[in-house]
Amino acid sequence: MSLSFTVDRGLVAPGPATTPPPDAVPPLRWQGAPPPGSAIPPHYGECYGCGVADPPGLRLRATAGEGVTVRTTVQVAARHQGAPGLAHGGLIATAFDETLGYLMWLAGRLSVTGRLEVDYRRPVPVGSALVSDGELLAVHGRKSYAVAVARLDSPEGPVVASASGLFIQVPTEHFSRHGAGGLHFARAGTAASATEPSADTALQYGP
Repeated sequence: MSLSFTVDRGLVAPGPATTPPPDAVPPLRWQGAPPPGSAIPPHYGECYGCGVADPPGLRLRATAGEGVTVRTTVQVAARHQGAPGLAHGGLIATAFDETLGYLMWLAGRLSVTGRLEVDYRRPVPVGSALVSDGELLAVHGRKSYAVAVARLDSPEGPVVASASGLFIQVPTEHFSRHGAGGLHFARAGTAASATEPSADTALQYGP
């Protein structure tokens, strides 16, 4: 099974910081990325966005698309409420952050969020599904520019929000230096650096 789509960019309004510069280049899909239509497992079991070991988390599920695209789904539960019966706006922003982050992995670019811009369009009720499509638009040195659109209950549902993001490529040592470790990385061939994107370094997904 394949998953072929592109984000309707007319639904996203990136600001100056999340708009690719004129000399940015199209992204390439990492040769080790999962095939289109394949599920992408969580990168860390306790991740608030995608982990299964974090009970209050989103437990977002991701599916690789064609090129550098991804589709994610979050089931909105009572624990995700802001106003009574409605999803908290921060949940939607977190879902976008996770969706755009998966795009970096599909491109073989280990990155962290530099800026995330979200436009909210309509409420998301508890009990519904938040279905987001994301696309990596361009890369420029260490910077990656991506967009996403979220819909209610299905890929054809009404648009509830849109997002644009700027991600910054980092070396694996970033996580051991600033965090507690726990992410696992697989290296083949030469080591990748923050300034030299490499298809030889990728997240080794797992708990």
